[in-house]
Amino acid sequence: MEKVVIEAQKRDKIDKPSRSALRKEGKVPAIFYSKHHEPLPVQFSERAIHPLVFTSKTSLISLNVEGHEELDCIIKDVQFDPVSEKIVHIDLLGLKKGEKIQIEVPIQLLGNPIGIKEGGILQHTLHKVEIECLPVDIPEHLEIDVANLKLGQAIHAGDLKFDNFVILNSPESIIAAVTHPKVEKEAPVAGETPAVAEPEVIPKGKPLDKED
Repeated sequence: MEKVVIEAQKRDKIDKPSRSALRKEGKVPAIFYSKHHEPLPVQFSERAIHPLVFTSKTSLISLNVEGHEELDCIIKDVQFDPVSEKIVHIDLLGLKKGEKIQIEVPIQLLGNPIGIKEGGILQHTLHKVEIECLPVDIPEHLEIDVANLKLGQAIHAGDLKFDNFVILNSPESIIAAVTHPKVEKEAPVAGETPAVAEPEVIPKGKPLDKED
């Protein structure tokens, strides 16, 4: 995985007005978290971090902060403005060489399933999976070949095997499946009244004779 260097500055003020002022200057407030490091409030250019947020790939970041050695990390969480959808805040997870981490990575489906030619439709139900691996083995995404999927078949998380990491999702989690298309019931024609079967009427009185 390619490492991207981001120039950052330490934040001395972490109150809400200070964060708002940073955003008006085109900067994004963030916090670097690590088991081996005290939380470090930082800031960096929105232009620099934007391509790493709006992508389907997972990126390894080398954070260059004055007074600190380069801090390797990944984007753990991003908060967006509900109206403008601009980046409001970012949480960064620190990495340590030789220490495994748990991280979500996106899934890309490859191929055109056989089941589509059989009249089915492809449903991509799980777009990310959680994996555990060393930082050096973090994939940008997982490529899964669905070309051999027939109608009624599915690929589960338990079907995936990789050498450098393990998948933490439930083995029964469905990633993709080729299913039968839904058949919609015909709506009654306007003005028509659905026919109602009339109940059989048995006359009162003497019981009917049994058949011989």
